[in-house]
Amino acid sequence: MPLLKYEQIAESLRVRISDGEFGPGDLLPSGRDLCEQWSVSRATVIKAMDVLRGDGLVVARQGSGFTVVETPVARPAGRRTAGSVRVSGGSPFRRLGVPGRENPPARVAEALGLGSGAVALRRDRLMLLDDGTPLSLVTAWFPAEVADACPKLAHRGPIAEGTTRYVARTLGRFPARGTDVLSVRLATESEAGQLGLELPAAVAVVLHTAVDSDGRALVCEEGVTPAYLWEQIDSYPMGGSGLE
Repeated sequence: MPLLKYEQIAESLRVRISDGEFGPGDLLPSGRDLCEQWSVSRATVIKAMDVLRGDGLVVARQGSGFTVVETPVARPAGRRTAGSVRVSGGSPFRRLGVPGRENPPARVAEALGLGSGAVALRRDRLMLLDDGTPLSLVTAWFPAEVADACPKLAHRGPIAEGTTRYVARTLGRFPARGTDVLSVRLATESEAGQLGLELPAAVAVVLHTAVDSDGRALVCEEGVTPAYLWEQIDSYPMGGSGLE
């Protein structure tokens, strides 16, 4: 299905940002320039920018237009419903270590459909609260076939557009279904160190797996959050009859 005009504009700018043409804090082309370049109305350009704002890629600067964000945001693991955007529930984060390939834990390997001894690419990030203290430790695992085709996953720095968007754009494989498994356990010594916890400490763990339309895994993320910071709120309709 061909992209609509505003989607084409957003995708073009997303690629230019991802390729480094526009870096953090850089001013993007003006609305007038984009209108002339794409032969579209100002409303179409604004709609394209709204898409990029929802992705957490750009911010509006009064009197100067749109600039690339200087502090990228990411989301904790899980709850990636259709139509959700990165700025919704997103927060600043810090990359930890250098991405590398290793054997994932058994539950991650099972979620990714990996055989015994198979390796996956690991990327760690520490989600932060507004005051800079730890919120959640997230470890993302990518199957080797995904990592091979998406070389930026192996880079140490953040991916401005987000790994999900980058993988989808690069592979042409989009997340079609997500599965979140929630559990509670005690933190490991390593997790406690990253999250600033004193052992023993309870943590909530979300194992999030995203698969494409063919059922092939794109990523599995394990998010570890201190119990005192964990909260899940669900709002849903209830029938008025036949209640037990």
